[in-house]
Amino acid sequence: MRHDLTTLNLVLAIEQTRSITRGAAQEHLALAAASKRLSDLESRLGVQLFERRARGVEPTEAGRALVRHIRSLHASLYALETEVMEFSRGIKGHLRIASNTSAIAECLPPYLVEFSQAHGQIRISLEDLTSAEVQAAVAEGRADVGIFTAPVLDNRVQTWTFARGRLAALVPLKHPLAHREAVSFDDLLGYDLIGLHAGASAQELMREQAAARGQTLNARLQVRGFDGIAQLVESGLGVAVLPEHPAERFTRVFGVRCLRLEESWAERDYYLGVLRQQRLPTVVQRFVDTLIPREKQ
Repeated sequence: MRHDLTTLNLVLAIEQTRSITRGAAQEHLALAAASKRLSDLESRLGVQLFERRARGVEPTEAGRALVRHIRSLHASLYALETEVMEFSRGIKGHLRIASNTSAIAECLPPYLVEFSQAHGQIRISLEDLTSAEVQAAVAEGRADVGIFTAPVLDNRVQTWTFARGRLAALVPLKHPLAHREAVSFDDLLGYDLIGLHAGASAQELMREQAAARGQTLNARLQVRGFDGIAQLVESGLGVAVLPEHPAERFTRVFGVRCLRLEESWAERDYYLGVLRQQRLPTVVQRFVDTLIPREKQ
């Protein structure tokens, strides 16, 4: 079944403006022509895409589903145009990576260096998302590969374990726990916790662990970026749980101590994920080969 881009763009414009009239104007179409395009599309699909109301229109479930696919199509077309144009500048491919913050701070950079050195004509873009957002981006085609931690939420994504990391506690130098080498999560629960934004895997893991103990996480402050967390810890506003490697690095920059977190869940795997398909694109396969030995794929 063929669908022209003009009609699909019209559907998107109507959904955004909640009006056939304004949607038509946005796409530079006469109202009568826009109405006919929408009616013809609904007839071909056999579903109603918008409910007409006194103050405009609202997308139906089918309409919302179509809009999601149109947005995905737009992203693919933009990527296609960008990648093809880059050939004129000597770039032979584009790899879109989505990763959670922990992986970027703890384990991903050496692999990116190795891949870049071996494939200098492939451009890499890296987006920082939560683990759930990473999986959605891969499943919906907005990213070629994803790096994230458990849980695995989308069966459209094929995964491999490629690295392992640990969580550690970060406390101010003059904190009552600072003299210790290791602490339990119970030791931390009596203090204000400074963490990442809601949805970050470590933050959700701590919330679950607190709930399992019948307690509430005292998440006093939530910020984006581990360096911001370390500065707030140094200021004495609370303690934090961070990936061990960046936490250790912060002890050389800020007035903080890194303590081993003695919990089974503090050790966690990092996953590499790609969209399930019979054959991976060449650029994606080369990146997978960099992280995962062939015999383990």
